[in-house]
Parts: sequence; structure tokens; C-alpha cells
Amino acid sequence: MIMSGTKARRSGVALFAAAALIALPVLGTEPNATAVAASTSATTSATTAGGAGAAEKGASSGERGSGQRWRGAWATSPQAPHALMPNWSVAGFTDHTIRQVVRVSTGGTKARIELSNRYGRTPLKVTGATIARAGKGASVQDGSVRDLHFGRHRSVTVPAGGEVRSDGLPFKVRALESLTVTLYVAGPTGPATFHQAALATTYRAKGDHRSDTGAAAFTEKSESWYYLSGVEVSGGKDDARRKAVVAFGDSITDGYGSTTDANRRYPDALAERFAVTGHPRGVLNQGIGGNRITADSSWAGEKGVARFRHDVLGEPNVGSVIVLEGINDIGASASPNWPDGPAPDVSVAQLVQAQRSLIRQAHAAGVKVIGATVTPFKGADYYSERGEAKRDALNAWIRTSGEYDAVVDLDRALSDPTDRDRLAPAYDSGDHLHPSDAGYRAMAEAVDLDEL
Repeated sequence: MIMSGTKARRSGVALFAAAALIALPVLGTEPNATAVAASTSATTSATTAGGAGAAEKGASSGERGSGQRWRGAWATSPQAPHALMPNWSVAGFTDHTIRQVVRVSTGGTKARIELSNRYGRTPLKVTGATIARAGKGASVQDGSVRDLHFGRHRSVTVPAGGEVRSDGLPFKVRALESLTVTLYVAGPTGPATFHQAALATTYRAKGDHRSDTGAAAFTEKSESWYYLSGVEVSGGKDDARRKAVVAFGDSITDGYGSTTDANRRYPDALAERFAVTGHPRGVLNQGIGGNRITADSSWAGEKGVARFRHDVLGEPNVGSVIVLEGINDIGASASPNWPDGPAPDVSVAQLVQAQRSLIRQAHAAGVKVIGATVTPFKGADYYSERGEAKRDALNAWIRTSGEYDAVVDLDRALSDPTDRDRLAPAYDSGDHLHPSDAGYRAMAEAVDLDEL
């Protein structure tokens, strides 16, 4: 799922997309729980890269016992700052306003955001934040800007390694609506926790423009998200009794190869399918480009077995998770140019062991887990016949072991009928690894909604 280092630096996004996840190194097969500490009355949890308790992350300390039932409407996995691809994470921010647009999967009558300083080396001071209904580009709809508060204060300090949720704000949100979250940081912040492959445009302005409705001040652009890791809703009819679905994986879950600013990742298409039924549901994308299930990475995050607890089980009101992981472990084993250096040769037995770890973790939390077969990659930069044999064996186990609660066969859904080891041409973004917009739509269509 990745190119050689030289080619990747020339073409930018392609290398990053080839693998998919992020975090700092963690030892062992199972994750270790880390200390959780409240940072303000609106703080859900302060966590280190090693993981976070689901209970702490899932409930706001400022609203426990208030009858509020929060559910995820949008999410992304935090990553450590790196310069593998062009972004603002390493330099961080000083006297900057950061405007970010996200599309929520479900609606409600109240909203709040989650900010992550998970990989920050120092506390993060956010001077102020607003939420609004998205307009065109960096503009927002007139009359829709609302100040966000944290423990009834406009500013908040997020501890190094920590996360903070804002207070709940009366703000009617519709399923599939695009919202704009704007942060002003006086800074300097130092290196920033971020998510590399947003497949969406983030805007930056010098000075404090958090309440601007127009786009004039926002002269800089990035295709990453910074600090913002979640939008949650409560109240309303949407998804009030239906638990969230988490899509967990690498760059294929992250949506690499899809059209920027078009919300055409497979979790987006899955959310649209729920909305069409008249019963919208939270669908949360926890994919990271370059991630592996068995090995940590300095740029693509913790191994899947370690980050699962935080990124999946730490979300509020989760009912099921779709697991699509392993292609980067397979491909990196055959790639001498992996960005972290030569990767260990991962066996099928190790891949199965890692998948079983995720199943155990999900079941221990009462979460249904759906296994997705690994999609074709013949013709990709890190393809090999030996790697194909591993993929076939892993997929056979996913299909037949009976250990997952259900299976979605994405391999068969996307493969070329004339060569089952390849993506069908209509579903290939061009690198023979990542699906096109049509491919991501086909992935979502392959999911049985009743199984979720």
C-alpha cells in the first residue's frame, strides 16, 4: 500500500495512502490501559498514545448524570506530527485561525466537539472555537456561527497527551450536513496532533478570525485535519436508539484515492445508505494511511491491536466495528523502501493472531465485530506473489473461521472477474491498490446493514 520512498516524496499523497494508520510505538500484542485524567469540567479524558479507557472517553464529565446520551457523528484518528507529506503539523501554529469542514453522519439537537493533543509535547492552549454551518470553501452560512465553551469558558488548555470535549451546545444538526469548526490558537503550539489524509480542505488565516463568515482571511490551505478528532450529537430523532458503527482500518478505510472535498470514502457512502432508509446512524471513520495491524510506525501510527481500544472502543455508544486491516503488513514485508526502514516478515499466523486480538477486545466491550476481507492489490508497488499467497490465506480464515460475528467480502466485491487478484478497472483509482469513488461506493454497498 505504499510506494518507494523516493517516488512517494515526488508524488506526495500516494505513498502515504499505501498503508493506513497512525500512532507511536507500543510494545506487546494487547494494548495497555493508560491513566486518564480530567483537564477541565468539560474534559472527557487525557490519554497517552498507549490507549484510553472507553468509559472515560465516552462520557463528558460535565454532563454525566444529566440524562444526555451523546453519540459520535464524525471522527478521525489522531496522528503524531510528521513531514512525510506536506502539512502544517511539524511547525504547528502561532497566532493562527484554523477552519475545518466535516460532514456528520447523523443528527441531533445539541453538538459538541473533541480536541486531541494526544501527541503534543506541551499543553495546547486553544484561545477560542466556533461551530457553524458550512458555506462554500472557507465561508460559513450567515447567522450560523456559535461560540463553543469548555467548562463554561471560551478558552481551554488541553494537556499534553490529552483530549477535551466542549460543552454541549444547542445546535440542530441534520444527518449528512457539513459543519465548519474554527479554532483560534495564539500559540506557539509546537508540533501539532493531526490527521494526515483528510481528503478535505482545511483553511488557515493569520490572526483571530474564528467568527468570520467570509473566506477572505483564509488564504492558506492544507489537506489535513488538526487537533479536531470528533463531533458528537445528542437529542433528536436521528440515531437516538441506534448505536454507532466504526470503520477501522488503513488508507482504504481512510479514503485515499477518493475525490477531495466530495465525501466519497466508503464510510461516507455507508452513512448515506443509512440516511436513505430514514434511520441515519453514526458512522465513524477510524482509518489511518500506512497503518499496520501488527507493527507500529513513526508516521502511520500504533499497530492496530494497540490503537483499537482508544480509536474504536473509546468512542461513545459504539455498537459495531468493521475491521479492514492487514494489506500494509503484507506489502511492507516485501518492500525494502518502507519509510520506517525494512519491515519484519509478517506471517499469516501473526496476522490471524492480531485479528483475534481485535475480536477479543470488541467482544469484551460488548461490541459486534465484522471482518472485512482484504482487497486485491496485484500491480501495486509492493505487490508480490508471496504477498498474494498471504492475502489469500488471511481472507480464507476471515471467511471460514467463524470467529467474526459477520463477514463482508470486499475482496470479491472489488475484484476483476477476469483476474481475481486485481481490482476491477472501474474500481481502481489508478495505483492498483486504492479504490476509486466507484470502488468505495461498491464497498459500502457490499455491507449488509442488518448485520450492523
